[in-house]
Amino acid sequence: MNMSKAIFVAGAVVLFAAALFFIFTGPYRPVAAVAPGIIDIHCHVAGIGAGGSGCFVSKELRANWRFGIYLRSFGVSEKELSEKGDMLLADRISELAAKSRYVEKVVLLALDGAVDAGGALDAARTQLCVPDEFVAAAAARHPNLLFGASVNPYRKDALERLVWAKKNGAVLVKWIPSIMAIDPADKKLVPFYRKLVELRLPLLTHAGQERAFPGTRDEFCDPDKLSLPLSLGVTVIAAHAAAGGSYAGERSTDRLARLMLKYPNLYADISSLTQLNKYGGLKEALTRPEFSGRLLYGSDFPYLNTGLVSPWYYGPALGPRRLLSVIRTANIWDRDVLLKQQLGTPAEVFARSRQVILKAARSGSGRDLMLRQRIKDELTRPAGFTHGPGGPGNGGPGMTASGDFK
Repeated sequence: MNMSKAIFVAGAVVLFAAALFFIFTGPYRPVAAVAPGIIDIHCHVAGIGAGGSGCFVSKELRANWRFGIYLRSFGVSEKELSEKGDMLLADRISELAAKSRYVEKVVLLALDGAVDAGGALDAARTQLCVPDEFVAAAAARHPNLLFGASVNPYRKDALERLVWAKKNGAVLVKWIPSIMAIDPADKKLVPFYRKLVELRLPLLTHAGQERAFPGTRDEFCDPDKLSLPLSLGVTVIAAHAAAGGSYAGERSTDRLARLMLKYPNLYADISSLTQLNKYGGLKEALTRPEFSGRLLYGSDFPYLNTGLVSPWYYGPALGPRRLLSVIRTANIWDRDVLLKQQLGTPAEVFARSRQVILKAARSGSGRDLMLRQRIKDELTRPAGFTHGPGGPGNGGPGMTASGDFK
């Protein structure tokens, strides 16, 4: 770089820093130190079906512009997956998370598909499917990955699948109702909800508008539809604090806030709330009194690796010193933690994911003692410990030995 360019760049940096100083608004809440040992409750994984994973991506989604972005955000190419298998994604996630100073474990999320009238997987209506067996196997393979199951409640064997997931170490169940064609308010789902309560499995479900997939049915993500499982005692975690969208003329977040006042078993995660398309979402979640004591840390990986997330968007709230500190943080999870912390996310939000999962593991009847201990071991086992042969992922209810759907 010649002298004139160096002077120009230096001048631009000085002007930017000066601008931040004059427009500095400060963090949303007082900044508190954050301790290591965090559990990220919201981490995605996917696959193209390589290596017998059973994962599925529809032709429509593969042809969509989003598909290439998703691959790049995971840090892999389609060629790599074809050659090495979909488990490469889980391996990469584990490797990245292992280098984090703050995040100890991540809940890797399965994603069931849409279901037909007979209760079987409907491939024609499924955009993306990540089987429980694949994610359970990934969690058995890596000590810093936890199994987040996904079961469409309209499957004919939905209750059996829940039991299988719990026995294989699931710490929660994940839904995206708008692409799984699930109406959470459907009273036909009462037995499913009761089984969730019996198994002490929290339900992490997308709430609010969904734009990561084309052709979604956003009406199924109306927070008000969560009243049914909440009334039955299900621990519900509303993903993204329902940021984005409105229903019946009312903002989705406002509807969720009303439910917070009524149901103590309702939580929300702060995943994606620093994304540009949800700008202001984190500030609202941190400052609304209805959400006090109810927020959990989640990253929404791999979206952290897209242009939707950048510390630069929050320059006025961070100020020059905090902004540079976050920008210089290399690890993607540490950068997410520090960005949210420096914006004022309280330390207890980062700690609460572990508390909620452990609470579920501690609860239940005496016959579940060994199972609860297994989940607690998953949360506390030392680095380097792995399952022996015959762990999760060997012939579960969702796919055949070749990885095809049943």
